[in-house]
Amino acid sequence: MNRDQFWLTDEQFAKLKPHLPTDTRGKPRVDDRRVISGIIHVIRSGGRWVDAPAAYGPRKTLYNRFQRWADKGIWSAIFTALANAGGPPAQLLIDSSAVRAHRSAAGGKKGELNQAIGRSRGGRTTKIHALTDGMCRPVAFLLTGGNVADCKAGEVLIDRMPATSLLNADKGYDSDAIRRQVRQRGAFANIPPKANRKWKSCFSPYLYRDRNAIERMFCRLKDFRRIATRYDRLATNFLAAVCIAATVSYWL
Repeated sequence: MNRDQFWLTDEQFAKLKPHLPTDTRGKPRVDDRRVISGIIHVIRSGGRWVDAPAAYGPRKTLYNRFQRWADKGIWSAIFTALANAGGPPAQLLIDSSAVRAHRSAAGGKKGELNQAIGRSRGGRTTKIHALTDGMCRPVAFLLTGGNVADCKAGEVLIDRMPATSLLNADKGYDSDAIRRQVRQRGAFANIPPKANRKWKSCFSPYLYRDRNAIERMFCRLKDFRRIATRYDRLATNFLAAVCIAATVSYWL
């Protein structure tokens, strides 16, 4: 086996197999393990689909499987099922990371704003917003344009937050709406108050020291070159790639 290629191990595929769709119509799917390994290889290496090694089978099969399952939300569903299998986390961390959009990501349907690409000081970028547990493991993702404020996207992501007792976030999430939303979900928002706040809420630097876990999670995801740079025109495809990278890195 070529060491430069990615192949799912027996243990990894055994965890993944129960979550694969079984309602396939027409011809039976070709070898799932080989095709999914090829998809992961392309996302990790950052190459074009047409340049995938022949060991993974027809390149068109790899792309079609990736794109069709992304459109149906299957990759996201697999990630969510595996992430929720371990039960509610003791604490959660929330943050975002910007990704440069390659020129090949331009031209998505209904314009860039609908495909989570925005213009900021860094150029055309996409923001990956994430919730993780204290062990760096992601549990939810959201994509927005790079110009969207963290607190605005945070309100949407917190609605999908699993039950927990503590949420750590940086100053970008210091808003009354965020604190109220977290409190309504039965958790404590440990957020350092901004300097211009007249009333400063309770904040624990001791609990906040664990927040670097989410930074390490983003660094590991960006080891996958198709995550570090966005090449996909459609937001659904890029979100699927993020979910695949997170599943392989943390949940298999």
